[in-house]
Amino acid sequence: MTTPLPETDSPAPARAPAVLSRGTRCWQFLVLTLLLVAADQASKLYAVQAWKGMPTQSFFFDVFRIEYAQNDGAFLSMLSGASGGLRFFVLQVLNGAVLVGIAVSLLWPRTVSAWTFYSLTLIVAGGIGNLIDRVQYEYVIDFLNLGLGSLRTGIFNIADMAITLGFFLMLPAMLQKEPRLSTTDSESSPNSPRRNSDDAPLAFASSLSTPPGS
Repeated sequence: MTTPLPETDSPAPARAPAVLSRGTRCWQFLVLTLLLVAADQASKLYAVQAWKGMPTQSFFFDVFRIEYAQNDGAFLSMLSGASGGLRFFVLQVLNGAVLVGIAVSLLWPRTVSAWTFYSLTLIVAGGIGNLIDRVQYEYVIDFLNLGLGSLRTGIFNIADMAITLGFFLMLPAMLQKEPRLSTTDSESSPNSPRRNSDDAPLAFASSLSTPPGS
C-alpha cells in the first residue's frame, strides 16, 4: 500500500501588470489631457481675475496660502535670470519636444502598462498646461503654497500638481531593476522575461533628469 504524499501549495504565479491597448490609450489620453488642461487654465484665469495684485491670503493656521506669482523660469524659478532666447529654446522649444516624445512613446507601442500610461499622462497634461502659459504670456501663473512656518513649498499650480503626482507614481517602476539574463539563458528558457514595448515610455521618461513643463 502506497502512502500518498502530502500536497504542497505551489507558489502563485506572478501577476502580470494590466496593459492598455492602443485604442484605449488614445481616447483616454485625449480625455484626461483635455480635462486636466481645462481645469489648469480655468484656475489660472480665475487667479488672474481674483488674486493678481492682491496680498497673500492665509488659511488653516497658515498651512495653505493663496499667493499670486508669475514665474518666467522653470521649476523653482530656474533660468529666470537667463536671456529671453535661452528661455524660449529651453522652456518652449525643448520642453515641447520632450512632451511630444513622451506622448508618442505612450500612444505608439502596441501595448503599455496601465500604471506607466496614467503616470506619464499626468506629466504630459501638466506640461501642456504650463507650456500654454509660456507661449501665451512668456511666464507661468502660480498661486498655491503649502507649508509650516518657514518650511514651505514653492508657489505652484494645478499643472504642477499633475506633474508631481505623475512623477511620484512613476518612481517605483523607475527604481525597480530587472535581473539581467545572458543570451544563452534567454534563448533556452521560453518563459524568460523579455523587454517589450511596455517599457518604451518608461525608458524614455527615465532618461529625463526632471519632469517637463514644471
